[in-house]
Amino acid sequence: MADEPSAAESAADSAAEIEPDYRFTLANERTFLAWQRTSLGLLAAAVALVQLVPELPIPGARRLLGVALGALAILTSGMGLLRWHQTDRAMRRDQPLPRHPTPAYLAVGLAVVGFIALGLVIAKAVTG
Repeated sequence: MADEPSAAESAADSAAEIEPDYRFTLANERTFLAWQRTSLGLLAAAVALVQLVPELPIPGARRLLGVALGALAILTSGMGLLRWHQTDRAMRRDQPLPRHPTPAYLAVGLAVVGFIALGLVIAKAVTG
């Protein structure tokens, strides 16, 4: 397995790591927890949409929107974990913090779901 680091390389990597200021470590953890809360909120919205919202004019649209919110919840949770790990590693190696397009993806995904939901609600109001 040529891609795996040797024991000497692993030891050199861990020797190069420093313990960051605990305030930065805790800030990184709080950011991770914010991503997880966002994910939990999206999951709760998906369940509420499917279980509590009346049927929309297009059959199955309610479930489709619920699935979209559920998928955003899963992606948000996973990306929060990835970002926490990458940021922690960068801090310990005194490297620049990684930049991710994840917030933009989340914003676009929520905007798309919101516009579709708004369009369906308006269609239901117009058609009665």
